[in-house]
Amino acid sequence: MKKLTHEEILQIKPSVEDTKTAKRNPFVAVLDNVRSLYNVGAIFRTSDAVMIEKLYLCGITGQPPRKEISKTALGAEEIVPWEYCESAVDAIKKLKKAGYTICAVEIAHESVQYDKATFKFPLCLVFGHEVEGISDEAMELVDMAVKVPMLGRANSLNVETCFGVVAYEVLKKLNEKN
Repeated sequence: MKKLTHEEILQIKPSVEDTKTAKRNPFVAVLDNVRSLYNVGAIFRTSDAVMIEKLYLCGITGQPPRKEISKTALGAEEIVPWEYCESAVDAIKKLKKAGYTICAVEIAHESVQYDKATFKFPLCLVFGHEVEGISDEAMELVDMAVKVPMLGRANSLNVETCFGVVAYEVLKKLNEKN
């Protein structure tokens, strides 16, 4: 087997303009005080890969343009729709009012394993600070919570890794519905 060359990959990729105007999937993500700009950039990149509808960058979460975001986003920060909200609570309230199901990706008493969850669309996934997680105020507003199983000593994955795992599961379940 031979992998595609960079030039071959570029030939099959949609253009930036086509990507910007393409129909996006009916789920968004709220980043509640994600502190690492590299994590934010990587989340932009994964958001582009799954054609997420929009990212809400809240609290201390960094916003483009920042070289640290661009380093891991590789241009996705210019394609993926995003909005800054001072508070994750405000973003969640706005999304709830618009009919989104709010799903915390968090270790909580009521969390279900991410691949066993039934997601209702439109969907909002909420991810929290790398150490503190999602704020208590935001957790009070969620409709459901999912978790990624941790079999070793670590109690969580890196926020971007977790974002990728859950976003692709949501995409899988969305495609199974259609």
